[in-house]
Amino acid sequence: MIIGQVATGTPAPVVSYSRVINLAALRQTPLVRDPYDHIIVDGFVPSDALHAVNGDFPNVPTTGSFPLSELTYGPAFGALVDEMLGPEFQAAMADRFQLTLDDYFRIVTVRGRVGPHDGGVHTDATWKIISVLLYLNESWENAGGRLRLLRDEDVNHTAVEIVPKWGTLLAFRRADNSWHGHLPAEGERRVIQLNWVTSQEMADRELRRHKRSAFFKRLLRRPA
Repeated sequence: MIIGQVATGTPAPVVSYSRVINLAALRQTPLVRDPYDHIIVDGFVPSDALHAVNGDFPNVPTTGSFPLSELTYGPAFGALVDEMLGPEFQAAMADRFQLTLDDYFRIVTVRGRVGPHDGGVHTDATWKIISVLLYLNESWENAGGRLRLLRDEDVNHTAVEIVPKWGTLLAFRRADNSWHGHLPAEGERRVIQLNWVTSQEMADRELRRHKRSAFFKRLLRRPA
């Protein structure tokens, strides 16, 4: 069940299926249970797709998460999203976490920028099942903005730190102890967020919240 709408831009060469996502790498990555269930896949999107996908990445001029329906983007980025919403990716993710995802709903949002108030420590809402973050930054040198999987509510009690560099995928199972956050950063930080959630009602409510936020952020950016 797909939540959201794909909007594509001017037609351009689309990266082939075998070059957009590396399902083999996902299938071969073991589940890690410390500090909570997660997987990290380096090179999930190979470097030879960087130019096409980044060239077609949506223009996200401000902080916050934007639903696909609120964005316009090109075909290479659209192909990447389509594959993340495809049955092979869902089956591989279900296998890694040893659970059935067919009865859940999906939400896809996109972030393009990070601000000094982002990254606060939290565990995610109880109605989220699996959260996936796919980072699409060409490189990352900032000490901030590196997502930390934490042992408790203290951002300095780090178990794992993920550099949001090109093609790195993080997926984790929501739990009462799934604390995560990052140190402050500001600037461009590209990431696709995919969540499996418990119900259509919660998916719709979350998308409405993001749409309202996107509307007001665009309104505030308009010249007087």
